[in-house]
Amino acid sequence: GPVAAEKTSPIHRPAPPLEEQATSAQMLETGIKVVDLLEPYTKGGKTGLFGGAGVGKTVIIMELINNIAKHHGGISVFAGVGERTREGNDLWLEMQEAKVIDPKSWKDSRAALIYGQMTEPPGSRLRVGLTALTVAEYFRDEEGQDVLLFIDNIFRFTQAGSEFSALLGRMPSAVGYPADDITDPAPATAFAHLDATTVLSRQIVELGIYPAVDPLASTSRILDPRIVGEEHYQTARAVQLTLQRYKDLQDIIAILGMEELSEEDKLTVARARKIQRFLSQPFHVAEAFTGQEGKYVALAETVRGFKEIVEGKHDELPEQAFYMVGPIDEAIEKAKRLRE
Repeated sequence: GPVAAEKTSPIHRPAPPLEEQATSAQMLETGIKVVDLLEPYTKGGKTGLFGGAGVGKTVIIMELINNIAKHHGGISVFAGVGERTREGNDLWLEMQEAKVIDPKSWKDSRAALIYGQMTEPPGSRLRVGLTALTVAEYFRDEEGQDVLLFIDNIFRFTQAGSEFSALLGRMPSAVGYPADDITDPAPATAFAHLDATTVLSRQIVELGIYPAVDPLASTSRILDPRIVGEEHYQTARAVQLTLQRYKDLQDIIAILGMEELSEEDKLTVARARKIQRFLSQPFHVAEAFTGQEGKYVALAETVRGFKEIVEGKHDELPEQAFYMVGPIDEAIEKAKRLRE
């Protein structure tokens, strides 16, 4: 039907000049423990979620949209580039359930969804990202809102570009052999443009830990004591050090068993396993699947919880107590229930 628009904007527009852009790096609190602690997102920065099929990229995106809408009052713009029709429909229905979108009142809605589906020709898939960017710029410039722009997914966006270039008679080629999730030319090219990367791993899915973020492979430019503060930085580094030591010891454990480890290493392994489980978190958007109430964990609580685990304050608690909880106080409560 007709589009009753009051204003139209071109999708190809000049970028804002440098003097209009903020130069100070600020952290955006997401309420997701593993993200806030180890790969903090930058306000106004660019972040990439990397992972294979079915590891939970879209679920994290939905949780971010939900948390930002409820705790920061911003608007989210979601671009589905080359998404399946089913995924678009699922997101639309789940957004309504989470009260992020209200079809009866657009004034109360906190998200805009823009799709160029798999069935569309590459030219239109390639332009969906630019359309979403234009919508995001409208909310920022005209309505003065904080905007979160999601493009799901960048691989299909790059793929649309390479299909388009093949149509123009230019053959795109970067590697002669099939690559994995990270070294494929599409994600490898995107890495250089990002301020933070959240890498999702199948090995962590196998452990049943969600969100399945790899704490050692994920990075952030602002994990720096001058930006996030000394306590946050030291806690994050201590967590990474403990997890890396556990990873190094896994071969010895697999061949010789835990008994062959020194007392210090046994303690490191126990703490690392607690950290691994504490990095899991029940999501608001996954309540229907987990049967657990979603948790938003403030940054100060996240740092306090991990600091206490690393310092050994909770060495006597069973590791099951740390699985799928919010802040550390919930883990202590859960441990009491487990003892009963």
